[in-house]
Amino acid sequence: MRAALALAARGLGRTWPNPAVGCVLVREGTVVGRGWTQPGGRPHAEVEALGRAGEGARGATAYVSLEPCAHTGKTPPCADALIAAGIARVVSAVEDPDPRVAGGGLARLREAGIAVTTGVCAAEASELNAGFFTRIKLGRPLVSLKLATTLDGRIATRTGDSKWITDDAARRRAHLLRATHDAILVGTGTALADDPELTCRLPGLAARSPVRVVLDRALRLPDTAKLLTTARAVPTWIVTAAGGDATRRAAVERAGAEIIEVPVSFGQLTLRAALSALGARGVTRVLAEGGSALAASLLRDDLVDRVYWFRASMVIGGDGLPATQSFGVEWLANAKRFRRADMETLGPDALEIYGRA
Repeated sequence: MRAALALAARGLGRTWPNPAVGCVLVREGTVVGRGWTQPGGRPHAEVEALGRAGEGARGATAYVSLEPCAHTGKTPPCADALIAAGIARVVSAVEDPDPRVAGGGLARLREAGIAVTTGVCAAEASELNAGFFTRIKLGRPLVSLKLATTLDGRIATRTGDSKWITDDAARRRAHLLRATHDAILVGTGTALADDPELTCRLPGLAARSPVRVVLDRALRLPDTAKLLTTARAVPTWIVTAAGGDATRRAAVERAGAEIIEVPVSFGQLTLRAALSALGARGVTRVLAEGGSALAASLLRDDLVDRVYWFRASMVIGGDGLPATQSFGVEWLANAKRFRRADMETLGPDALEIYGRA
């Protein structure tokens, strides 16, 4: 099952709106087929593994990181494919929460006389597809907040100097993080100040660049911004208020970016509505990269599911710019709390990974 989970992880950031699934077929102690969900969510992992195994699948055990689907969508049900191939036993890590499946795949396998075992590595499988599960259950993608700061939590000096706080190893790890998310989210302030590309620039992984999403209430992003000049090469979505400037909207759309309109509250875009709009488009995993206002808003609205905190081995003092702006916490009892899940050493820097407490 852990081999199936490792295969599934290859698809993170590429399989949305579908989950990332891995499948390993074993017969008489020998692996006869392997598969994982392909880009765009099709073909599914089970179909890939069965295709590689051929007749070797007959009588085999299928280890699948998520319950095989039981509904007919753009492809036939994987449960039926396993039955037709003569699989003798299916070991599934976790049940699919999608109402179209939700135990139906496992029931169909049992009805066909196939032995079914569930719950193997369930925690690991649930973590792997936490984005898909979040979209199904809450209607929004899982939100990962990425911060790169000094030891004292600063993202820039008082003059705004911030390149580069972290070293090469940490920046490469951050690009790998982009490759495992469906979309990357920034506010207008970061887009205007940094003019970023928001792509994955690791060798060989350019195609893994996520959809770029900019929260731009008043469509202030200029035509010369890299996010717009490259919008036909890398998908770019601009989330804005309804009824904005028609001329600016036309210019953004001519550049190849997609406009997404969401409600405004107290002069600000409604983040829950923005994330729901991304979920409606099938996005399961969003990486929020900046800036401090966006980080504060996401934390204030309890929308942060994961924190990836890169800490550089330097201190610049209290007059530096903080990682988040204030968001109204007056008592420790009201602080946003997380649990540390992992730590990595990256040259002189460190990465701390947190989940919801």
